Amino acid sequence: MPQSLARIYLHLVFGTKNRAPWIGDAVRDPLHRFAATVLTNHGCQPVSINSVEDHIHILFVLSRTVSLSRVVVEVKTSSSKWLKSQPGADMGFAWQSGYGAFPVSASNVAAVRDYIARQREHHGARSFQDELRALLERHGVEYDERYVWDGCHPGRWPTPAALATPPSQGVALG
Repeated sequence: MPQSLARIYLHLVFGTKNRAPWIGDAVRDPLHRFAATVLTNHGCQPVSINSVEDHIHILFVLSRTVSLSRVVVEVKTSSSKWLKSQPGADMGFAWQSGYGAFPVSASNVAAVRDYIARQREHHGARSFQDELRALLERHGVEYDERYVWDGCHPGRWPTPAALATPPSQGVALG
């Protein structure tokens, strides 16, 4: 075949370091637009992006000319620098070191888009940890709890109060 053809949908999920609640209402939509721009600049087509305070979900079409790991590095590095440049932002912001990436068939794109759109609703009753475990298990991804969560050990998850140490001049957590 003289052409390289592909349309690979991926559901990318990653959290803030230690799941700190850094993604407030004031930066949420601009962060989503910024991440979409980074994806587009790397030849990827953003489909849906949404977040809650401690993590982000991105559904996109992976470019046939760039690796997943390269896209993840670019989105996380660029968005982290962007977030730190926002008025009142705390320089301590960071994304967790890892990520989860899951294939999405074309027939399931609408369902995943809807799932991503309803993040606030999901997290009223389910933690990010439980959500990620369910995604990993649904997709048959083997994992070791000792290494999934930055700075945390199984059975000793930090409480919301322990994570909610907002910076004195940080991003509004609305």
